Amino acid sequence: MELYKVERVLEKYFEGETSIAEEKELQDYFATQQVAPHLEKYAALFNHFAVAKEQQFEQEMPMFEIQKEENRNKKRNLGWMSIAASVVVLMGIGTYVFYHSEPVNNSKDLGTYDDPEVAFKETQKALSLLSKNVNVGIESVKYVEEYQIAKNKVFRKTKNKSRGI
Repeated sequence: MELYKVERVLEKYFEGETSIAEEKELQDYFATQQVAPHLEKYAALFNHFAVAKEQQFEQEMPMFEIQKEENRNKKRNLGWMSIAASVVVLMGIGTYVFYHSEPVNNSKDLGTYDDPEVAFKETQKALSLLSKNVNVGIESVKYVEEYQIAKNKVFRKTKNKSRGI
């Protein structure tokens, strides 16, 4: 092959525009001993393709062992999947039963009164109980306020002493 043609095909090769036949021509050119000196740096690249084409993988693949391991993993996963599916089904049934069952005390509707006076008295009882609990909370807040006042007096005296007043 002429040198100008080799250079042109080599440029096309590096641009990614060559055909398989042109690449074969380049491999044939670089396989010969008549390579131009400025193109010798590309000889190793094209000679490597020829060597790589002749190499073959000779180690045996234990396909039976691989398939056996895959089957074992599939069986293990299938067992866990069936357990998970059972749990989901049981949770669904439990949720349905819990939310759709009738209340135990169906005879008496709690929280409603037919007589307004009875409703008023029950409301007063509830508010009285609430008031007692709120008052207990307010009394404990008074203790905290007294503690704060005492603490401020003590620390004011200590600060004044440390300043020399």
